[in-house]
Amino acid sequence: MVRSHWYEEFEVGTTHRVGERLITLDDHLAFCKLVGYRVPLFLDEAAGRATDYGGLICPSHLIMSFSTSMTGALFSESIRGLLALEGARFLVPVRPGDTIRTEVEIIAKRATSKPAVGVVTFRDHVYNQHAQEVFRNDKIALIATSPQP
Repeated sequence: MVRSHWYEEFEVGTTHRVGERLITLDDHLAFCKLVGYRVPLFLDEAAGRATDYGGLICPSHLIMSFSTSMTGALFSESIRGLLALEGARFLVPVRPGDTIRTEVEIIAKRATSKPAVGVVTFRDHVYNQHAQEVFRNDKIALIATSPQP
């Protein structure tokens, strides 16, 4: 089980495996309906087969959303704000039926002028069940320092 970390506990160069999830066809269709996607590539198997992808693929924001939900436990008590998303890359198509897992690498951290918070840069690496990296994204977040007893 992943636990929430405070600013002081994040060490540059470390990686945290935070979760995995099977993306079912029901998940995929519910997400498309929720956000209003009406793209045939996401909804119609025949339309998907007519593309270079050879079938349905998941929308990029589904992958980002599911990955983000996996990372939440790592800083659930300490996050004070998301400052930026940088360098998002979708590397391999994800399809309904794939299982994705997320690993979070700590790539930078710095103190701020306020002692109660610091800035941490997280790099999310998302892999499919074949260990192929399918998505990568840097998140820059404002993270609280540990409460003083």
